[in-house]
Amino acid sequence: MTSTTSTTSIPPQDQPRVIFAGAGPGDPELLPLKTHRLIAEAQAILFAGSLVNPAVFAHCPPTADVADSAAMDLETLCDWMITRVKAGKTVLRLHTGDPSLYGAIAEQIRRLKAAGVPYEVIPGISSFLAGAALLGTELTLPGFTQTVILTRMSGRTPVPEKEALEKLAAHRATLVLFLSTGMVEKVAEACLTAYPPETPAALVYRAGWPDQQVIRGTLATLPEQVKEAGINRTALIYIGDCLQGQGEDSLLYHAAFSHGYREGHQ
Repeated sequence: MTSTTSTTSIPPQDQPRVIFAGAGPGDPELLPLKTHRLIAEAQAILFAGSLVNPAVFAHCPPTADVADSAAMDLETLCDWMITRVKAGKTVLRLHTGDPSLYGAIAEQIRRLKAAGVPYEVIPGISSFLAGAALLGTELTLPGFTQTVILTRMSGRTPVPEKEALEKLAAHRATLVLFLSTGMVEKVAEACLTAYPPETPAALVYRAGWPDQQVIRGTLATLPEQVKEAGINRTALIYIGDCLQGQGEDSLLYHAAFSHGYREGHQ
């Protein structure tokens, strides 16, 4: 049996292509430098208008061809990109956060490949990282958990049965849920099969935007708190003991811990 190795090469910089770029969580100052430069040089920009803050590309050239993909279906937005690349333009496709997480880029890439259009992907700061920063917490807290599970409740996009929230909750790791705020009661119900009711829980709404908001509670109280706040989308749910901030010290900086840059001592 032989094995093959497949690699994806980045097109030459002067070759028209589609660049999928993470536009960060919303704060223009959390935009990657590379993406900031590409916006300043952009010939065409297609952005997810329902999620990407327009402030992140306010510095794009006035001559840039800019369109909002919010009202487009998959075939329309892919045709928009393909048409412009074949006309000699590089298209900057701006996704919220990091495009590798719930970015729906795989289906776009498949169509670009079928059309013979080159592409590349530039990472961005995910909203779950911006949310953790806003909460002022370490998600991998020594003494509590060294695992973070990123997931979502099943909706229009189904979740495989092996990844049902009750099964993931059984690990008692830090949980971060995308695209699930409108089902926060079901989230709590599923997690209460494994976590105690007093487990710290929080919701972060639009981290990085001017109207960002944090709701802190417990697994038992969060659904009612979110309902009272009137939030049903564009938010992340955090569940886990890491949110209480108490735990053991990491061994990394322990005086007795030796590594390549420091000799430990008792």
